[in-house]
Amino acid sequence: MTLGPLWAGLTQFSFGDSPNMATRLAALVVTGVKTASCSAAVHGPDTQIGERQVCLNGDGNPVCVVETVGLTTLSFNDVTPAMAALEGEGDLSYSYWREAHIEFYKREGTWSEDMDLIFETFRCVAILDDGFATAATGHVEAERREAHAAGYTALGQDGREN
Repeated sequence: MTLGPLWAGLTQFSFGDSPNMATRLAALVVTGVKTASCSAAVHGPDTQIGERQVCLNGDGNPVCVVETVGLTTLSFNDVTPAMAALEGEGDLSYSYWREAHIEFYKREGTWSEDMDLIFETFRCVAILDDGFATAATGHVEAERREAHAAGYTALGQDGREN
C-alpha cells in the first residue's frame, strides 16, 4: 500500500517484537481498545507530543495513523491498573499487563525491577486499511480468549467485565 501525500513523510513503526504481536496490537489500536503503550526509558522517547506516526501490522503494511497525546516517564512499579488497562492487552488487568511486560522486557534485555518506562498515550487519527480494520475485531476476540485460557479472568470469555 502506498501512503497518500498526507501520511507519506511520517515515521513508521510496529508494536512488539514479533509479526504476530505487531498485528495483534495494531488491531487493538484500530478498534479503539489500545490507547497507550510503554517502552524502556533506556531507549529514549520514540515520539513527542503532537507527533503523528504510521502504525504497521506484522506484514509491514500501514494500518492506521496515531497521534501522541501524552508522555510520562515513571518507574515500572508505578504503572497503575488504569494505565495498564489503556494498553488494551489481555484481559485489561494489571496482573496481565505486568507479567506480559516483564516477559517482553526480559526478551528485549532491558528488564530490571527498578527500570523506568516511557508511558505514551495516543489517539488513532486515521484508518489506512479498511480490510484490516474490519478483521481487527477477530484479533481482539482472540486476545481476550487467550488471556482467559491462561487464567486471566478480569474479562470473561465474551470480553465483558466479570
